[in-house]
Amino acid sequence: MSPIAQTEENRVQVPLAERSYEIRIRRGLLREVGRCLSDLGFSGKVAVVTDRSLAKLYEPIVTKSLKTSGFEPHTIVVRAGERAKTLRWVSVILDELARARFERGSVLLALGGGVIGDLAGFAAAVFVRGIPFIQIPTTLVAQVDSSVGGKTGVNHPVGKNLIGAFHQPCLVLIDPETLNTLPRREWKAGLAEVIKYGMIADAELFAYLERQMGALLKMEEGPVAHIIARSCQIKASVVAEDERESDRRRILNYGHTVGHALEALGKYRSLIHGEAVAIGMVQEADLSCHVGFCSKEVVARQGELVRQAGLPHALPPVTFSKLWGAMQHDKKVAQGRPYCVMPEQIGRVVIAPLERSEFKRWFVNRS
Repeated sequence: MSPIAQTEENRVQVPLAERSYEIRIRRGLLREVGRCLSDLGFSGKVAVVTDRSLAKLYEPIVTKSLKTSGFEPHTIVVRAGERAKTLRWVSVILDELARARFERGSVLLALGGGVIGDLAGFAAAVFVRGIPFIQIPTTLVAQVDSSVGGKTGVNHPVGKNLIGAFHQPCLVLIDPETLNTLPRREWKAGLAEVIKYGMIADAELFAYLERQMGALLKMEEGPVAHIIARSCQIKASVVAEDERESDRRRILNYGHTVGHALEALGKYRSLIHGEAVAIGMVQEADLSCHVGFCSKEVVARQGELVRQAGLPHALPPVTFSKLWGAMQHDKKVAQGRPYCVMPEQIGRVVIAPLERSEFKRWFVNRS
């Protein structure tokens, strides 16, 4: 796969009939937000939902662009981090929208990482039964994964993303320049989601990551542009086949069964999302080998790539009972059994229910 130049605009279509939309990827798009919204036929009030740190970095660029195109921007600032994904902060956003007299034709912009996208998207889904919203993801995790597909929502104390709605954006604008201010830890966490795409759907992408991980850790423009575009293509394809996660879309949860449980057990403080997914992928591949779905070679290749990316891979100190208990609160549980995505080979996975006894045998004897 030849790298894609970051100076070009890459466009990926998410084909969902009347809910179809584009993902646009190009440096400098942040300064063209107003024009992009005008091109879609929007006008009037626009809510810009962002967090406290991004309000200083990028909100002035976005609001200037909006004003230049004749929009009336209203900025809504929430706290940063996973702990903002609560109904309390949804209420803050809704209160601001109501006070500013937003209507069904008004637009909401989610300017930030995955937390902002999920939080603002959910507010857009429920305000006057749904207003249009635009995703402007500023982290690698959000650019390659959470901004695409229409999943919105907040956490509950017993589990991650238990409260939410499907609400597709009208447009996703990805400006890779925002990655220049991303903390190193967040950058590496985003690579976990890219590794996930290689594992679930694209052996060629996985091999590309093996060859280019050094360049990606240096944030070289060509490889970075390539993994963003390819990840969006895979996500768009999966979402088009299964918008509401009834079947194929569940493969996107690879690494998340264990990962979400670890996030909840750490009260969303000890691990950030991509780190938890990295650990989850390593452990779920080992579990897959234990039950006979994949070979040790698959486990070893994935584990080595995760380590090359500088991501955590070992389970933190946790008992079987606590881990299994946290997994019971996952939204993917059906008839009392958590479902897990397990690799068969690089680029192909299966979805299987987990039995408590089998999971305990693996946990006790895991490598």
